[in-house]
Amino acid sequence: MHYRYLVLAMPLALLAGGCQDTLTYAETRQALDEAALSNQALTVAAGSVEICTNFTIGQAVEAAAEELRQFIESQLPCAAVSVAGARLTIEYGANSGNCTYHGLTFSGSHSIEISSAAAGSLEVHHQWTDLSNTKVSVSGTADVTWSAADSSRHVVHQLDWTRLGDNKQATGSGDRTQTALPAGIATGIGIQGGRAWTSDLGEWTLDIDNVELRWIDPVPQAGSYSLATPFNGKSASLSFERRDEDTIKVTITSGRISYSFYVSKSGTISDE
Repeated sequence: MHYRYLVLAMPLALLAGGCQDTLTYAETRQALDEAALSNQALTVAAGSVEICTNFTIGQAVEAAAEELRQFIESQLPCAAVSVAGARLTIEYGANSGNCTYHGLTFSGSHSIEISSAAAGSLEVHHQWTDLSNTKVSVSGTADVTWSAADSSRHVVHQLDWTRLGDNKQATGSGDRTQTALPAGIATGIGIQGGRAWTSDLGEWTLDIDNVELRWIDPVPQAGSYSLATPFNGKSASLSFERRDEDTIKVTITSGRISYSFYVSKSGTISDE
């Protein structure tokens, strides 16, 4: 009888051991919330970077800064823009008028320093203080290098972000390559690379594999993530599929278990 008990118990022990590496349902929900919030923070920063790439490459940096000032004021009359040499300082919302660009409504401060505007390349340093899209506020820096040869930009960032609805905070860094979506840069960007952040739950690391992100969405509409979580070394993969104009299906797989969630443009996460 004792021998039979051991034989029966062994598969149960193996099963329990296998589940130790699998995210629970609650952990999966937390992982999706963290990834979505990180996305929203980076979209705010990337949206303001996009505003500041509208000048002619191949001219002196001071002339590029003045051209950029004129463009920002034409697109966002709400912004007070000052120029000193190759450095611009922007206060979104300082004036009345439109403050929305590519679906993002901005407030807060942003400084841009153009270090190179040579033909075929562009190097710009960005710094944000409480830059917000009404949902997420970000502060920090990014160095952006743009290449005309392959129509992409390389972004290295260090950011702090806060979700305004519940004051959830995190600090993160990343190294990514961005390209325009097939529908155009006004719609969104393709991203390849990685990022990491620390929140109240611990440390997270994310590898990004050819995702497509629209400016107005909190999560990608295509592509995949590989996510290392702070939950006892557990990891997961996330894949994305657009279901309709408002909804994206996110499938999270950890071990042999998969969960599906639906994320709306407002950021609401549901099981159906």
